[in-house]
Amino acid sequence: APNIVGESAAINKVFSLVERISASDSTVLILGESGTGKELVATALHYQSNRKGKPLIKVNCAALPEGLIESELFGHEKGAFTGAVRRKPGRFELANGGTIFLDEIGDVPLSTQSKILRVIQERQFERIGGTTTMTVDVRIIAATNRNLEEEVRVGRFREDLYYRLNVIPLVLPPLRERREDIPGLIEFFMEKYRKKLSKNVRLSGETVEALLSYDYPGNVRELENAIERCVTLSGSNVIGKEDLPDTVANRQQVAGSLLLSDVAADAEKNHILEVLKTTRGGKTSAAKILGISRKTLWEKMNVYGIKSVPPA
Repeated sequence: APNIVGESAAINKVFSLVERISASDSTVLILGESGTGKELVATALHYQSNRKGKPLIKVNCAALPEGLIESELFGHEKGAFTGAVRRKPGRFELANGGTIFLDEIGDVPLSTQSKILRVIQERQFERIGGTTTMTVDVRIIAATNRNLEEEVRVGRFREDLYYRLNVIPLVLPPLRERREDIPGLIEFFMEKYRKKLSKNVRLSGETVEALLSYDYPGNVRELENAIERCVTLSGSNVIGKEDLPDTVANRQQVAGSLLLSDVAADAEKNHILEVLKTTRGGKTSAAKILGISRKTLWEKMNVYGIKSVPPA
């Protein structure tokens, strides 16, 4: 899937499901915490489908005020309500032939849920204030960070709509459950923001360690924001820990010793080996590039059992 970075088993499971279901027209429900990449997956599903030449219309249901959500989704006729000075097509109409992505579907009010259910079942709706029944051919992809079963149980979400949406559930793992993807993501976002901001910067060893050790409650988006921030703020060509958001910089003591262990160690060992390759085994230059003292480099080489340096 484009733009989704990772090699972990958890994310590969997502890739293979995306591949298997993109060609079908079945409704997909993407489940995952905020920042896990639900919109990227929806985009991948559309562009790998037969509908790729047709529109992909994205609607963030949580961002629309309750009074406006229906006119946004279904459109309205001129004069349908105060301020409706002209006829306006809704997002379902605009998506005809293509895909509509309903992000944060769990935030849609009950009154609108029944209308969405009708579109799924009959592919039909009327514009607000109109009597003409419109028919659409759309694939529906929905996403939520809520537990919809729980929402159904407490009466905030229609059970029939839930079952209609949940034809193919696609669960996106939080970043803390695919920690081995963090080094690759750091690399990916560093490259992205170096280019975007035309800055030739790199991360100090300490900064990499802090980024690897953090828990990321905001998932990939939080990691991307942290990197964009430190590339933007960095005044020299080495990004220090002080350029990181406080949450990331200060969590290291707790997380570093407990959580990260193997993943960080592997990533750090590989990082040191790569740098030593480029300096052809020169420890002084390597320590400088890594942003650590020569003594620390020796210690780390001992810990990781790095004796000789493989040829570049």
